Amino acid sequence: MRRVDVEGGKFVLSDDQVEIVYEEKVTRFGHGAKIGCPRKYLGRRVYVVVLRDDEHEEADG
Repeated sequence: MRRVDVEGGKFVLSDDQVEIVYEEKVTRFGHGAKIGCPRKYLGRRVYVVVLRDDEHEEADG
């Protein structure tokens, strides 16, 4: 069983609680940004974890 623990916090997530984990790139959307999500998860509670990326590309504007 895989677990995700956040140091200094209370966020604990284990495989038996997760239906799917997927990776998606953040894209421009108007004056903001978005990620894609399958329509079948509409109305469901989700968590987005933003990872540190040393090769981050600066957004224009």
